Amino acid sequence: MTVETRKETLGFQTEVKQLLQLMIHSLYSNKEIFLRELISNASDAEDKLRFAALKDDSLYEGDTDLKIRLDYDAEAGTVTITDNGIGMSRDNVIQNLGTIAKSGTAEFLKQLSGDEKKDSKLIGQFGVGFYSSFIVADRVEVFTRPAGAPQSEGVHWESAGDGEFTIENVDLPGHGTRIVLHLKKDEKEFADGWRLRNLVKKYSDHISFPVVMKAESEEEGKKDEDETINDATALWTLPRTEIKDEEYKEFYKHVAHDFEDPLTWSHNKVEGKLEYTSLLYIPKRAPFDLYNRDAPRGLKLYVQRVFIMDDAEQFLPLYLRFTKGVIDSNDLSLNVSREILQNDSTVESIRNAMTKRVLDMLSKLAKKQPEDYQTFWNEFGTVLKEGPAEDFGNREKIAGLLRFASTHTGESTQNVSLEDYISRMKEGQNKIYYITADSHTAASSSPHLEVFRKKGIEVLILSDRIDEWMMGYLNEFDGKQLQDVARGDLDLGEVETEEDKKEQEEASKEHEGLIERLKTALNDRVQEVRVTKRLTDSPACLVVGQFDMGAQMKKIMEAAGQKVPDSKPIFEINVDHPLVQRLETEQGEERFNELSAVLFDQATLASGEQLDDPGAYVSRLNRLLLELSN
Repeated sequence: MTVETRKETLGFQTEVKQLLQLMIHSLYSNKEIFLRELISNASDAEDKLRFAALKDDSLYEGDTDLKIRLDYDAEAGTVTITDNGIGMSRDNVIQNLGTIAKSGTAEFLKQLSGDEKKDSKLIGQFGVGFYSSFIVADRVEVFTRPAGAPQSEGVHWESAGDGEFTIENVDLPGHGTRIVLHLKKDEKEFADGWRLRNLVKKYSDHISFPVVMKAESEEEGKKDEDETINDATALWTLPRTEIKDEEYKEFYKHVAHDFEDPLTWSHNKVEGKLEYTSLLYIPKRAPFDLYNRDAPRGLKLYVQRVFIMDDAEQFLPLYLRFTKGVIDSNDLSLNVSREILQNDSTVESIRNAMTKRVLDMLSKLAKKQPEDYQTFWNEFGTVLKEGPAEDFGNREKIAGLLRFASTHTGESTQNVSLEDYISRMKEGQNKIYYITADSHTAASSSPHLEVFRKKGIEVLILSDRIDEWMMGYLNEFDGKQLQDVARGDLDLGEVETEEDKKEQEEASKEHEGLIERLKTALNDRVQEVRVTKRLTDSPACLVVGQFDMGAQMKKIMEAAGQKVPDSKPIFEINVDHPLVQRLETEQGEERFNELSAVLFDQATLASGEQLDDPGAYVSRLNRLLLELSN
């Protein structure tokens, strides 16, 4: 079989079929964005050729005038986008246009609700690119050839977006990609020069390569000339005073492949020992693969305005992986690689500055636009919580950006900052108190909060899975120590009166006998039994040892298949509670042991932990209930 006749009909990947249908319907109200997506892809292809040609300029094939051409035929009802960029091979075309090579695609599709408005935002975050063609076209053709390949290795791809596509090899004299959209009957409005020019100015003015069309002028000699219809200047190279907010927003959509405006951005030019320009954005919505720490991330890297790579992750720490944007350095070499970036001192200096820049952006957003910051926190807060462990030098700054639920608000919304908390601290209080649990409900109903409610002391409620791990790296803020109310000895500072301390000491002495009997009854299940100062209404609670692992961390380690260190809890009893007083009067050792075990198991459940032997607990409880009924 000759190369020219090797024609195949192939089926789209299942996920592509689903995404196509969802996208065509969900994004139909914003259908004109197809042109932005295709021009953006063409710009990326031009960038990639220019970078590859740094090592081998024969890839240009004598055509160094990189540009994107836009044509239309009103009579035929077509719009054509052509680039002379890197181009694609047959395998590239099948991979890029027939499948979605993104991890987690199936999980992403499960998130779609059927609500077009909500789904369009999710689909926009997924990054649909080329497939947006089918919003306006009922048939799409792609002609492409890789730069440097023989003419005979051109590829023709065609599909009606109905589940399959055909692909064959054809002779193509020029490298790059030409996309022909055969417009649907009711979308012929796009086969119009004025309409296309306006869309390019609206969405793609910032593209750094010329977007050209045939001149519309009827003047003699002008009709067949090309004219550039965009500014064709890299946006980040312009002074901030010359850039409108709308231009910043459109450039973000190009860089991030997002359909929504960003929350905020920061554009800076640094001169001196290091010379670089950065344009950083904070998105409004989290991408579907945010929590996959191995997903591609990072900034677009340019060196002296030449594109080097997408997803240059070396310029920001992992906990800031939601940041999008561009960095253009004058200090790196044009042949820089990912491996070189990892060990470059210049990169380390830029990384430190970029990290501070993003944290400053967030601080400014929190102070000046608290509602927008709350939007950011709801989307990205869990990722930012990775910061205290990963970035020791910026822990205080990160801590100031954290938001928590609190007993002060009584809501599950995380909207209380550590500064807010400190401003409300009671006189004599010198610590920031918090509690961790698997859910907000479990934390807010914990018996450990009883004394805090009695004293009117605010407690932060932490219920995200990552929280206990995070707090292991966050010991203080603004000189105030953070204390887990369910860990170690409870220190209420000067809020605890001398009378309170004296009463507890006396109670401990008065009930020494009960404490000893409980130690014997519970034997190897506890490391200590003591009279509580935490409880006012509950009979007992479990306290984690000062240096022991809490319930959340145990679950994380178990889920990761790691061995959990052995540790025993401290058992605290409320000697003023009727159940404990009843226990103290029990003379029969067997029944005392039975009641002690029930009390301990109840405290275990209240702390959010699993019982070692649920069956034994149920049997004991049933026996006690039967006794009561007799």
